[in-house]
Amino acid sequence: MTLESEPLADLGSERRRALFERDAGVDAIRSQVRDIVDRVREAGDAAIREFSREYDGVEVGDPDITGQVERAYDSVDPDVLDAIETAAANIREFHEEQVPTDWRADFDGRELGRRFRPIERVGVYAPGGTAAYPTSALMGVIPAKVAGVEHVAVATPPAETINPATLAAIHVAGADAVYSVGGAQAVGALAYGTESVTRVQKIVGPGNRWVTAAKAEVRGDVEIDFLAGPSELLVLADETADPDHVAADVLAQAEHDPNASVVVVTDDEPTARAVCEAIAARTAERDRNDVIAEALSQDVSGVFVARSMSEAVVFAEEYAAEHLSIQARDDEDLLDRIDSAGSVFLGSYTPVAAGDYATGTNHVLPTSGTAKVTGGLSVDTFVRETTVQRLDETELANLRDTITTLARAEGLEAHADSVDARFE
Repeated sequence: MTLESEPLADLGSERRRALFERDAGVDAIRSQVRDIVDRVREAGDAAIREFSREYDGVEVGDPDITGQVERAYDSVDPDVLDAIETAAANIREFHEEQVPTDWRADFDGRELGRRFRPIERVGVYAPGGTAAYPTSALMGVIPAKVAGVEHVAVATPPAETINPATLAAIHVAGADAVYSVGGAQAVGALAYGTESVTRVQKIVGPGNRWVTAAKAEVRGDVEIDFLAGPSELLVLADETADPDHVAADVLAQAEHDPNASVVVVTDDEPTARAVCEAIAARTAERDRNDVIAEALSQDVSGVFVARSMSEAVVFAEEYAAEHLSIQARDDEDLLDRIDSAGSVFLGSYTPVAAGDYATGTNHVLPTSGTAKVTGGLSVDTFVRETTVQRLDETELANLRDTITTLARAEGLEAHADSVDARFE
């Protein structure tokens, strides 16, 4: 794979559009996904079996495989189990810091506050397919359980033998139910329920474009976290960056998906050339080099040379990456100048893979520029907020004229009367 650096200032409008308007390919399959979801809604488990046979090549009997999870845990290599347990502990520790606290306060006689309660039923999608993602189960289930969600269900694609590490991770995370169903049909089953699958109130977790399109389809009937596209990485590097480290991070994200977006921006031409050379050398050594090569060949990927780090920062803010790696001398200063990113990795010894697996932060993150308006999965995803207020007669009297004046200005006489009635 030969990759050449490009001047950032010379990018044409079409290339910039590809980079900044990254398309997950959802619109192209919406009609097919709608048919799948409608079929699951109408036929339940029969549709799950039908689509599992058609899309996964697997005969599914009972989609509910909750009973298999603990048995899988006992069969997994001890070293893998230890890694799962360590990652789970770190994820739990980080998310426990996010648990919101109820509060009440006095505002000049007005007693006001907020309280937080967990959603009751949540569905987590744990991808399968070309790779197994046990950590996605950890990232989805653990924050939900930390938030206090009573029923957390996991859907994961069927297989002749589902990856035992994925099932073990689901067990460690503490899921209450596990279903052997993948793709759009999994989202439909979680959204509407079947004979075997309990209907949930919110669906979270990453997936391919079929999963994303299905989440878009059911949104409104059930809440979702966000519409996540293929994996993204933006590396900001200066002349102090180690080209091999940058290249290794690029390949790590590119191996996820041929549609992954991997971008490096540097203000140093020699660094750009060295990164391209390191990418070429390392790609040949990777087992998934075909996936990597395809991802690198897309218009959404590239190595770019900026005229300054200020130009690189402007690009980064507009790009709003899922993963932002800053490998530069002044990394904290650069971070202070960028507001939009799903998760940030500072320094040469903070690879994105560390966050993917084990630091404790969540790897379910916004893509396609949506980091400009939302953050990744967290405890907040699984709680609802209620405001609380109490007034006594004196404080209502103090507010009476304000309330009734505004109510009558809006033409809502009964609103005003609901206050006046208390003083008759």
